[in-house]
Amino acid sequence: MTATERATGLAILAARAASSVKAQEIIALDVSEQLVLTDVFLIASGASERQVSAIVDAVEEQLFKEGVKPIRREGKSEARWVLIDFGDIVVHVQHAEDRTYYALERLWKDCPAIPLPEDAQGGGDTGEYSDPDDGAIHLAGDPRR
Repeated sequence: MTATERATGLAILAARAASSVKAQEIIALDVSEQLVLTDVFLIASGASERQVSAIVDAVEEQLFKEGVKPIRREGKSEARWVLIDFGDIVVHVQHAEDRTYYALERLWKDCPAIPLPEDAQGGGDTGEYSDPDDGAIHLAGDPRR
């Protein structure tokens, strides 16, 4: 069994939303054969706690526009590793340091990756992002964050 079309579509929407605020290293994994609770894990990184929060907000806002509300959300107050469970997909937004340490990709290496369109793959390692609060571009280490 593979991820449903709905789950794949939601993952792409969430990835595009994350990419719009310069999330880094966005990947989608089809975990449907390993888990019964969800079809897709979407994993994205932020360079700071503020960026992690911005990514979470962008993803939730985009999926809300599609009529999809989170079942639960954990970690938002710390903004180091935020898990958002939408049922069909689970979104993990991690601070870049935590992502390296926990290495979810390695843990789920037996699960196939879901190809994401270029505009949903993230900002790479640029270290910059657009802050939806002020519309400005910030660089990693910017003291205004």
